Amino acid sequence: MCIFCKIINNEIPSNVILENEDFMAFHDINPKAPVHVLAIPKIHVESFNEVSPQTMKNMTKFMQDVAKEVGIDKSGYRVITNVGDNGGQEVKHLHFHIVGGAKLAWSHLSDADPMGKF
Repeated sequence: MCIFCKIINNEIPSNVILENEDFMAFHDINPKAPVHVLAIPKIHVESFNEVSPQTMKNMTKFMQDVAKEVGIDKSGYRVITNVGDNGGQEVKHLHFHIVGGAKLAWSHLSDADPMGKF
């Protein structure tokens, strides 16, 4: 069982922000911004490649509600999901990072330097 499934089953504590029958949002334990929340489906889906359109339809509204709940819906925020090893996915359970609370920078995306500019 993955770590997010354990959080859903209350086997591991988390700082839950919002939860409903299908989804859960909680603070990231290693925040990259003043506001850094993870939103997950309660069913185990490995990544964005496997998620159904219906789940995403419902998850979209949930993530919008999370942004409102943490007060970043008006100031702006970023929604990120990582897919696979090269995409940086560390936990093999679909999750979205909702980050905001400050002006967000966009640094280079890889350790490789394909354009010779970094």
